[in-house]
Amino acid sequence: MADALMEQVRAAFEGGQRLHIRGGGTKDWYGEAPTGGTTPVLDTRGHAGIVAYDPSELVVTARCGTPLAELEVTLAANGQMLACEPPHFGPGATIGGCVAAGLSGPRRASAGSIRDFVLGAKLLNGRGQHLAFGGQVIKNVAGYDVSRLLAGSLGILGVITEVSLKVVPMPVAEATLRFDGIAQHEALERLNRWAGQPLPVSASAWADDTLHLRLSGAAAAIRAARHALGGDPLDAADAAAFWRELREQSAPFFAGDQPLWRMSVPSAVPPLEPDGGLPAAQLLEWGGALRWVRSAQPADVLRAAAREAGGHATLFRRGRSAAAQGAQPGCFAPLEPALLRIHQRLKAEFDPAGVFNHGRLYPGL
Repeated sequence: MADALMEQVRAAFEGGQRLHIRGGGTKDWYGEAPTGGTTPVLDTRGHAGIVAYDPSELVVTARCGTPLAELEVTLAANGQMLACEPPHFGPGATIGGCVAAGLSGPRRASAGSIRDFVLGAKLLNGRGQHLAFGGQVIKNVAGYDVSRLLAGSLGILGVITEVSLKVVPMPVAEATLRFDGIAQHEALERLNRWAGQPLPVSASAWADDTLHLRLSGAAAAIRAARHALGGDPLDAADAAAFWRELREQSAPFFAGDQPLWRMSVPSAVPPLEPDGGLPAAQLLEWGGALRWVRSAQPADVLRAAAREAGGHATLFRRGRSAAAQGAQPGCFAPLEPALLRIHQRLKAEFDPAGVFNHGRLYPGL
């Protein structure tokens, strides 16, 4: 199948054609739509399968079209998992799309992002050349870390045909605590105070004056933390459902019609209130460092608020009500000129003819 993908890319390069890289299509809505009119799809789903997996080495290598759910089942059978809990957003999610989107779930603040666990990758560049970067071992000194550069690139640099990921053991024990009647400023104060203590916190979420905290680790550590923190414990099944709905954005908060903004700011920043206050609901994750905001306010207002707080804002989902509003802002915060030049040089090096996902990340890339 890799040969077939290579031939399709070479034909596009030689014929001046563009291609839209697509696996299960579960994240087609994320980012910008590819520019250039109707674009043929380069379907990666046929290039699937786990290439290598030795649980004792804590590394798995899989082809791009491998279903994410299939990989997770294999890991779970060996008591292991993908540390950052990447979201699926649909049953067809693939491991290639998981890395290309670069998204992480509730455990990201304690475990790291998907980028942190990429050890190596194989890539089809815009000339149809099959390149290999990194390796399949945790201690890797194989030159520049190009493989991690692919995480979050949305396919603009090439087709990730294969990826090696570090995996971790599943927690021995977990518990979720619920704290009711907690205002946002109090939730932020608690989360930042707890972050400075030796507590086995693996995820947090606040919305509607309710704070949820997940503890993961040794059973003794969980018991000690529960005794120190208080709160009301959730039933294991209810806890699993809560974090799954948060990870997959199937919780009621994410069902609104207004645009959904993903605001990344330092965790200690007080509640964000641009333009005198946000009229829409907010949901906090990652110890307060990730703030989901439902708002129809102008993009420059929200981005200015995030920038003043030392972070940035991404238009994660445009929302159904945004369809009739005419010209829309870009999904990702505009790049500084120096960073834009770096992106342009990388695109020119890997995909000089602009074959892949043109405009999917930033205009002109």
